[in-house]
Amino acid sequence: MTERVVLAYSGGLDTSVAIGWIAEETGAEVIAVAVDVGQGGEDLDVIRKRALACGAVEAEVADARDEFAEEYCLPAIKANALYMDRYPLVSALSRPTIVKHLVAAARKHGAGTVAHGCTGKGNDQVRFEAGIVALAPDLKCIAPVRDYAMTRDKAIAFCEEKGLPIATTKKSPYSIDQNVFGRAVETGFLEDIWNAPVEDLYEYTENPALAREADEVVITFEQGVPVALDGRPVTVLQAIQELNERAGAQGVGRIDMVEDRLVGIKSREVYEAPGAIALITAHQELESVTVERELARYKRQVEQRWGELVYDGQWFSPLKRALDVFVDEASRHVTGDIRMTLHGGRAVVTGRRSAQSLYDFDLATYDTGDTFDQSAAKGFIDIYSLASKIAARRDLS
Repeated sequence: MTERVVLAYSGGLDTSVAIGWIAEETGAEVIAVAVDVGQGGEDLDVIRKRALACGAVEAEVADARDEFAEEYCLPAIKANALYMDRYPLVSALSRPTIVKHLVAAARKHGAGTVAHGCTGKGNDQVRFEAGIVALAPDLKCIAPVRDYAMTRDKAIAFCEEKGLPIATTKKSPYSIDQNVFGRAVETGFLEDIWNAPVEDLYEYTENPALAREADEVVITFEQGVPVALDGRPVTVLQAIQELNERAGAQGVGRIDMVEDRLVGIKSREVYEAPGAIALITAHQELESVTVERELARYKRQVEQRWGELVYDGQWFSPLKRALDVFVDEASRHVTGDIRMTLHGGRAVVTGRRSAQSLYDFDLATYDTGDTFDQSAAKGFIDIYSLASKIAARRDLS
């Protein structure tokens, strides 16, 4: 029986050429799998037909937008996941979504190998391959760009030689990856970290410096899940999509950073994630009202580790699964409304309300009606500072 390879297929030049390239290098039949995670662009059926025209023996497409939003983006929102305190894991979240569909296709078609179009110096090769072996340890992985030195020049030459139905126009100076949760831009002149981003880099966000009316939105959460905007019920996908539009129109969610890649290098990245940043900001604020102090303090440590695991391609790891259980338990009372003003590139919280609130007005007020027993504070301070007082006596003697 002829060996089969499942290829993560985008419809672009590199993965289209990879179909024939893999067939020539390995003698295997190629099954192309394209997964829609809200990246926009061409119709899925157009992509499927192109894969077949480029030599795939079979081609599958999957509309995974709701799946991506509910099973991958939502856990990131509940975990307030910001890698290096800034990046909402736009690309890292989409890879395990795609991996799940690749492994399912490999099982369905009897393939022993999965292929992807990643280079040998990025994070995504790790995310794909670590995810694949976590779900299917018996599968092999190949990456034509990395393993067979399939450079762009070689890809264009192969495309022209074989007469493949792919436009080989001049390549964009940027490397771009996008989905419904955000957009990542790198390479080109951005590799000089002194160069400022230019406005034509951006697609998801408008220039925050332009004058415009502010936009006020009320986001409703139930146990950490966004369920309504301005009182209108929404799915998680709809919440992200609408806030991409509304927060993006106000320039919210632009991030320019030098990040620590898993492979050991530093890389300059420009991100746009208006919906993600608005939702995480709102979620953090609702937690400040509804989550008990010690749980909130510990969760911040979990959030950092959770984000690092996802960034590093460990979505399916035992530790990540265990932390998910903690995050879900910590989200049990994160229910209520957050009012935000979207304006000038910022999402600013202006109001909070929750039936699960731990904020007690009578305890917090300094006016008449204060129920906090201030007389108890002196004894508390004496006991709280006793260990330091004893140590100070020793150290000053």
